[in-house]
Amino acid sequence: MRRACRPVRSACLSGAAGAARTSTRDIARTAIQSELAKVAFDLFRREGFEKVTVNDLAAASGVSRSTFLRYFGSKEDAVLGAVDGQGEQVADAVRARPAGEDDRTALRRALDTVTESYRQAPDGALAMSRLIMETPALGARTLEKQNGWRPVIAQALAERGDPSRPTALGPLVRAAAAVDCLNIAVNHWTASDGHLDLDDLLDEAFAALAPR
Repeated sequence: MRRACRPVRSACLSGAAGAARTSTRDIARTAIQSELAKVAFDLFRREGFEKVTVNDLAAASGVSRSTFLRYFGSKEDAVLGAVDGQGEQVADAVRARPAGEDDRTALRRALDTVTESYRQAPDGALAMSRLIMETPALGARTLEKQNGWRPVIAQALAERGDPSRPTALGPLVRAAAAVDCLNIAVNHWTASDGHLDLDDLLDEAFAALAPR
């Protein structure tokens, strides 16, 4: 029996080692990506987004152009990389809300997963928001990425209601309205130089959706 157990134990150890290596690679990639994004953001702020090329970003980061492009498909993505995963985060937060909670409240609370970074690092978030608002290419790319949030969030809403009607328009409309509320609140917060409370602005935006 001992002989039979050894290969299993070896395979388990091999699998664990493989998982550890994968995890280590992921951590290293995330750290490098974060550093590249910081360099890019600083350069955009100093020189202006339109004036900076991918070659400039690579040179400032001390890497080749091809290496930079392995981490970011475009210079827009170097600024907006974090936006991609936010739709899934909001959707997961919607699913985690109490079953009896109305969709509007669930959506409002789920958006706390996005605004948390504004609370934790308001200065950096304000600088980022200003750059996006002042750069048409970044604004357009942000909206493009957020378009991908809507069906994901809508699916989470549908699962809270009647999962047999996945094509119902209600969840998609509510998801789109929630994203618009977020953008309006962030724009007003940015215009106030961060003096207004972002959570209060978001509450006010959602209150406007309430039936009258």
